[in-house]
Amino acid sequence: MRRRLIQSTLAVVLVVIAVFGVSLVIVETRTISNSAQERVDLEAARLASIVDSRLLGAGTVNAEVLQEQVTDERFAVIRIPGEPAIEVGSRPSGDVIRGEAEGEEGETVVIEEPRSSVTREVGRTLLIIGLVALLAVIAAVLLAIRQANRLASPLTDLAETAERLGSGDPRPRHKRYGVPELDRVADVLDSSAERIARMLTAERRLAADASHQLRTPLTALSMRLEEITLTDDPDTVKEEANVALTQVERLTDVVERLLTNSRDPRTGSAVTFDLDEVIQQQLAEWRPAYRNVGRAIVSSGKRHLQAVGTPGAVAQVLAALIENSLMHGGGTVALRTRVTGNQAVIEVTDEGPGVPADLGARIFERAISGRNSTGIGLAVARDLAEADGGRLEMLQAQPPVFGLFLSRTPVKKSSVDSSEPTVR
Repeated sequence: MRRRLIQSTLAVVLVVIAVFGVSLVIVETRTISNSAQERVDLEAARLASIVDSRLLGAGTVNAEVLQEQVTDERFAVIRIPGEPAIEVGSRPSGDVIRGEAEGEEGETVVIEEPRSSVTREVGRTLLIIGLVALLAVIAAVLLAIRQANRLASPLTDLAETAERLGSGDPRPRHKRYGVPELDRVADVLDSSAERIARMLTAERRLAADASHQLRTPLTALSMRLEEITLTDDPDTVKEEANVALTQVERLTDVVERLLTNSRDPRTGSAVTFDLDEVIQQQLAEWRPAYRNVGRAIVSSGKRHLQAVGTPGAVAQVLAALIENSLMHGGGTVALRTRVTGNQAVIEVTDEGPGVPADLGARIFERAISGRNSTGIGLAVARDLAEADGGRLEMLQAQPPVFGLFLSRTPVKKSSVDSSEPTVR
């Protein structure tokens, strides 16, 4: 493209120089020739007036007297009636310019000048015109190179930007070039880069969330299936199979929830549900894992509370908190339910060392973890809680107490306050 721009600009300049240059040469040549002819005619008239003045004054007219009146390059012939012709200067050879004038006393004056003088003057004019044309060509080439670089360099940058987008680097460059058309292309590429960056971020976030959220249900399901393979008691097999089916349903709900949030995180499916059912399901699901490490998980607080939310999402939030206590906490894990205002609160606490002071409120940020973990679980749990209008907070750092706040509807059943924790 750069070469084509230079060639096209140079071609236009050469055409302009050819058209106007040839016309200028013709005009200047004619002007110089006419000027030379006028000079010779004027010289002949001047010499004729000199001869008239000497004849009227009874002076002598000869070659010696008129020698000073004729330049070296010119040749003059004066013809006076009744006298021999007077020649002044050397007769030029070749083509000449001739001027003739007649005096008042009847004399005739002829002036001849070699045409080579006109040729030299035309040559000088052509040289000047040629130099001007050469300067114009050089200026045009420099201007064409500058303009070509101004247009070609942005196109090269835009091509590199498009290549970076294709290679998976969606960073916008925010670079503009002062050319409206190119700036428009740059705007479109930057907008595309930002959209691609958002899409890639969403895809990576979905992959990380799916990996984290599916790990716990799959692990629990695997443990249930292992217990089924290790027992021959039909009742135990039936019980474990029912729990495994429940976990499969939860696993399906997790997948659907992740896909729904990836399409539109504001989409919710809140309903009124019984908190006891979700809590009992989580206790049954996590009981084998805690039993394997010699720890217990208990629940206490108000019973028969109803809340507004998505049961699957609430189960995932509780699973994240219970798993967090299993991995980072210690001692017995307790789930307590209570009411505050128009909200139902589920508190999850354990007897471990708690959240380090340097983490603080950053515990809900992605990739923030006090130990060797992904740092995704609590962030995902908070997003799930907020999707249905609830919220997840850290109420106390040491010992750790996390609270899940959900909207509450009027309870039809009589609430029974259980003062003794139930071990599951």
